[in-house]
Amino acid sequence: MRALENCEPKRVFYYFEEICKIPHGSGNTKQISDYLVSFAKDHDFDYVQDAANNIVIYKPATAGYENAPTVILQGHMDMVCEKRPDVNHDFTKDPLNISVKDGYITANGTTLGGDDGIAVAYGLALLDSTDIPHPALELLITVDEEIGLLGAVDFDCSVLKGKRMINMDSEAEGSLWISCAGGLSAVSHIPVQRVEAQGEKLEIKICGLNGGHSGSEIDKKRANANILMGRFLYSLKAHADYEIISMTGGQKNNAITREAVCEILTGEEDFEEINACAHKIQANLRAEYAESDDEITVQIKECGLSSAQVLHPSSRERVIFYLMQVPFGIQKMSGSIDGLVETSTNIGIVKLDEKEFYANSGVRSSVESARDALSCKIQYLTEFLGGEYETEGAYPAWEYRKESPLRDKMVSVYESMYGEKPNVVAIHAGLECGLFYKKIEGLDCISLGPDIKDIHTSEEVLDIASTERVWNYLVKVLAALKD
Repeated sequence: MRALENCEPKRVFYYFEEICKIPHGSGNTKQISDYLVSFAKDHDFDYVQDAANNIVIYKPATAGYENAPTVILQGHMDMVCEKRPDVNHDFTKDPLNISVKDGYITANGTTLGGDDGIAVAYGLALLDSTDIPHPALELLITVDEEIGLLGAVDFDCSVLKGKRMINMDSEAEGSLWISCAGGLSAVSHIPVQRVEAQGEKLEIKICGLNGGHSGSEIDKKRANANILMGRFLYSLKAHADYEIISMTGGQKNNAITREAVCEILTGEEDFEEINACAHKIQANLRAEYAESDDEITVQIKECGLSSAQVLHPSSRERVIFYLMQVPFGIQKMSGSIDGLVETSTNIGIVKLDEKEFYANSGVRSSVESARDALSCKIQYLTEFLGGEYETEGAYPAWEYRKESPLRDKMVSVYESMYGEKPNVVAIHAGLECGLFYKKIEGLDCISLGPDIKDIHTSEEVLDIASTERVWNYLVKVLAALKD
């Protein structure tokens, strides 16, 4: 064990940088999956790449660990693709523009993909190593985790032998995650009718919000731009006549929406009232969200005289009613675990096109019946307004395992390294562990990872020192898993 004290994780950062050169947003994972295949071939490792591009790479045990139970190392290869409005970046073909600032790796205005590129980097560095003792390893890297755990849903676990899994998709050093919420995507399609109208075109933009991960950061009480847009449009009805042309807000249902835009037609005589309403709403919102989103901004841009197909008044009311009534945020805290969010929802995407209003909410709960009840609430609202409702990507909660030898061993190793116990916690974010827990009988699973801040946002950063410490911890855990 003493030889591991000076083990430097240079290869972790090497592989992380290599990954950042390859576009790997959700739904665009073929190239990075093939990169992993090339890695396996170059190192003479057996591998399986399935039709969905999930991949498993196998590495034999080192000397003395031949009889130790196999360990599955697991993460996902896809990333959330978000950027600042002023950043010119094509996630389908451009490498990430990474740099180091104040001890953090950043992507300079886009998401970094530390969630979960760091798992891929850890896994490849471990497979590449020649001096780290470990049991037989199965590195499982899935696709499309960020859009509903789709890779894990379809994955055939019969290609795995391991019953011990270390998931590397957490973002909090010093914490071992031992259960998580289940979830689903709640999708509403509300038909709209349009009529021809003419007037002064205005663009309303609600921006300046912090956003964040709709699971791990839903408890920070941050504002959602789609919800605020509905509130603004409802308030505006009392002050001015207007018609709605278009609306967009958000790109992912697992990211709290930071910006929403709505185009309207109105009369020039209403400009003053609309601007006054915007200033008032902005001041009120900044006061209400002073601790979480004190830079909320309501912008009004004049676009000139225009003719357009606008929403029929009845369709306009349906859209505003939906935004005013759709649930958002924490719905219930756990009654058994202090501080744990049990049930929540996030309306992450809205789009108004020519024929329908589309809304997509991420629903999460550690209690399946509560998840389904919240889904039914959104379904009822949708159908009440004459729309159609569907769910996508439902995944189960990862249930707490009372007896966990892997957890006990990992707690013991942490205690020996740092002189204190790690935080052993249940979380509200969704992890693939729940699906594998259902698929692999007797699976003993723990999730860990380094500190990553502001995941799913353009401010995402990976803590370099934390990445190194978690690497050293992971190496010692593997060395300790000899029986």
